[in-house]
Amino acid sequence: MKKYIIVLLCLLFAVNQVIAQKTIALDKNQSKQFDQNDSLSKKNKVKGFKDKASIEQYKLFGVNGNESIVDTSLTLQKAYKFNYLRKDNFGLMPLANIGQGYNQLTRDFNHRHVLPQFGARARHFNYMEAEDTKYYEVPTPLTELFFKTAFKQGQLLDAFFTVNTSKQFNFSIAYKGLRSLGNYQHVLTSTGNLRFTTNFKTKNQKYSFKAHITTQDLLNQENGGLRAEDLENFNSGNEDFIDRAVFDPNFQNAENILVGKRFYLNQQYNIKTAKDSLDSSLSIKNIISFEDKYYQFDQTSSEDFFGESFNQSNIRDRVTLENFETSVFVNYKNVFLGDLNLGVGYNDINYGYDKVTLINNIQIPNRIQDQLVNLGVNYINQIGKINFDFEFKTNIYGDFDSSFFNGKASYQYSDDIKLIGNVNANTNAANYNLLLYQSDYINYNWNNTESFKNEKTKNVGFKFESQKLVSLSVQYSNLDNFSLFRFNEDLNAIKPTQIDQSISLLKVKLEKEIKLGKFALDNTILYQRVYDNSNSLNLPELVTRNTFYYSNHFFKNDALFLQTGITFNYFTKYYMDGYDPLLAEFYTQNRVMLGDFPRLDFFINAKVRQTRIYLKAEHLNASFTGYDYFSAPNNPYRDFNIRFGIVWNFFL
Repeated sequence: MKKYIIVLLCLLFAVNQVIAQKTIALDKNQSKQFDQNDSLSKKNKVKGFKDKASIEQYKLFGVNGNESIVDTSLTLQKAYKFNYLRKDNFGLMPLANIGQGYNQLTRDFNHRHVLPQFGARARHFNYMEAEDTKYYEVPTPLTELFFKTAFKQGQLLDAFFTVNTSKQFNFSIAYKGLRSLGNYQHVLTSTGNLRFTTNFKTKNQKYSFKAHITTQDLLNQENGGLRAEDLENFNSGNEDFIDRAVFDPNFQNAENILVGKRFYLNQQYNIKTAKDSLDSSLSIKNIISFEDKYYQFDQTSSEDFFGESFNQSNIRDRVTLENFETSVFVNYKNVFLGDLNLGVGYNDINYGYDKVTLINNIQIPNRIQDQLVNLGVNYINQIGKINFDFEFKTNIYGDFDSSFFNGKASYQYSDDIKLIGNVNANTNAANYNLLLYQSDYINYNWNNTESFKNEKTKNVGFKFESQKLVSLSVQYSNLDNFSLFRFNEDLNAIKPTQIDQSISLLKVKLEKEIKLGKFALDNTILYQRVYDNSNSLNLPELVTRNTFYYSNHFFKNDALFLQTGITFNYFTKYYMDGYDPLLAEFYTQNRVMLGDFPRLDFFINAKVRQTRIYLKAEHLNASFTGYDYFSAPNNPYRDFNIRFGIVWNFFL
């Protein structure tokens, strides 16, 4: 199926190239590069839009209606997002191959959900949730092609096409595919994310809907990392092992995969529309979503790495989750009273396995099933220069007694200075795989549905934003009943654990770019302090990213915009989380401290019209600062490599 999808998208690109009339200037920030008055010919423009198509008409919307425009600028912040996740990955430490997962160097506990999360969280970094989906409105067809080289055999491609058949109706199709063999034995990554979106609104603006369908599969071969006896060969830089394929890992016969399908519809009917800025409006919204997921671990024969097993061959652990969700909201908006949303929701969940398990005369059940009803309220208002946003949601029926409150206030002190405060309190059940898990391996069977309490988290934060001065944020979190996977020294196994004492986390983050002519130094520094007597939440005290770079225009009419520089990444040594390939989860360990190694990346980024070109020499200091770089215990970080990529927009 993937091959047919890629062929279809390539045909779309070919048609795009043949019938393209004229491209427009898109980068508002790079006014020297293009004429912002450029427009598209009327021939390709959809009826209902202005005669001249400008960049402001190429819009994208979030699931909550947040609007922005298509951005083809070349900036350092955009370069930070030129990666597998297509988002800034500061605070994430990738494993050796693309798509293997990320060790989290920082944590965010501002949760806003009332159901447990599905397990295999290491596979979820690239799993696109409903809130990650974008919807579009474009006067002419728009295509984007993202390409980046991978490790050894393979590449990363994200292809996207959207078109409005009328001012009222838009659809888009996109596919992100990755295949990367990796430098170590048996670490192949093969993933695919297919997305189809559509949105519609009537001419009188009474009725509108957004809908999407996603199918996603994320497969990883697993090898368990380097053997203990091979760590010395890696750390010493033994020339016989510079070719990483020479290493014989813990095993070479396992793989895991996360597969998910989602059908989503968000529709709204405006009962009363505001006739002017002083008038009020009343609308009703309905959301229907069905998501079906499964996670599967396969191994051709059992390995002592995971302990004893019921079967000696053809190991297969498979867990599924079906979640049907529907909700109805009533929205009332008034210039004086604000924006008020009241809603009721229903969930039908079915998580589990196809059989029960009996261990030491203790039965491990195979299902968590529940029907839940929740109530929610969201209030937004602006009083003077202060904006308020409050959200509360709680389950009123069902086995999961969960709720969250999130409050945010922002004050625009001046054109440059903005102050933001936030509070968050949530209580929720632990993730499904912490509550119930079954496996062919004996150590990986447990039932904590009755013994685990709700996790309770309180967060308070403050942020000072200023382009001219500095951006500074402070976040304090307090955790009760913190649930995690942990290495059990007595059992020599990974087990779910719940901590019966409070844990606190303080985070201070500073962001500042210093410019001098065409040179700039961009700094992101994160300080963290964990107060935890149980040693359950391990994080580095300092994480920093600093980029020194040069920017300039070249050639006639400033046809080329260039950025080149070097990025320094570093975090202090700490008890870095280990990686469990059977669970596809990271776990807490307190035996091996890792970190305290620099990573230097040299880059050249360029833009020609709507094309951005990226060339990076990653970890160029690998061979001369010591082979002490790890992403997790027994899992080395990437060696020096050169990667190339491109992002290309086509406007018909």
